[in-house]
Parts: sequence; structure tokens; C-alpha cells
Amino acid sequence: MSVAARLAELGIELPEVAAPVAAYVPAAVHGGLVYTSGQLPFTAGTLPATGKVGAEVSVEDAQGYARTCALNALAAAAFAAGGLDRIGGVLRVGGFVASDPSFSGQPGVINGASEVLGEIFGDAGRHARAAVGVAVLPLDSPVEVEVTFILA
Repeated sequence: MSVAARLAELGIELPEVAAPVAAYVPAAVHGGLVYTSGQLPFTAGTLPATGKVGAEVSVEDAQGYARTCALNALAAAAFAAGGLDRIGGVLRVGGFVASDPSFSGQPGVINGASEVLGEIFGDAGRHARAAVGVAVLPLDSPVEVEVTFILA
């Protein structure tokens, strides 16, 4: 099943590619891979929340934001690669969680990204991953996700 067909089956519509907030491109193709820049959970051009997970932002909301980041990454990768049909799977996910000093549940937050990629790609969505807690992210976003996709 194509990625586009799977997205339709899941009722997922990819967002427009988020405009960069600094001097970089949203995604770059090299060899058989597409590397995305860190994606924030922009929805219609705005961040749905700001602040630290474990303080101003709940774990459940942060998981949803990580999911949005992954979908933004897929949109950027598809654009850079020349279409969704060029994306064959996921190699690696890097997740960053702006964390209250007492918060240590970063892996659970980044599961929001990993799980949606698994739903979309099935076995080809299984990936290596890092989930890192940080003091602050760009624009005070609670979550940022970067993905390395495999070209089909």
C-alpha cells in the first residue's frame, strides 16, 4: 500500500511544509536518505503551546505535539524527495523535549512521533531513536523532532 493510501486510510492529512525559522532548509536528500531539520509542532503556522513538559505542558499534550512534529517531518521529506511515493520508511528519530528539571519521561513523549510513523509505515517505520530532555527549544516549543527517512 502506498504511503498516501495509508494516510488516507488512517484519516491523516499532511500539513503544509513549515517555513524555516532560521537559516536552513526543512529537509535535504543525500544518497538513499532524506534528513529533516528539527520540526516544531506547528499547526496552521502557529505553535499550539509553549513551555516545559512537566510544568506548563502535560505529557499527553506533549505526545500529541510530538506526533504533529513527525507529520511535519514527513511533509518536509516528501516535498524534498519529490513526493510521498518516494518515502519508503524511517531510519531514525531524534526527539527533544523542553523539560521541567524534575521531568524524566522524555521517551514517553517522543512515543507520539514513533507511534504515528509506525502506524503509517508498518515494519518500515521501525527505527532507531533518541529522546533527549533539554532546557529550552526554539520559540519555547515544548517538543522538536527530526527524522531520517529512507527513500523508496
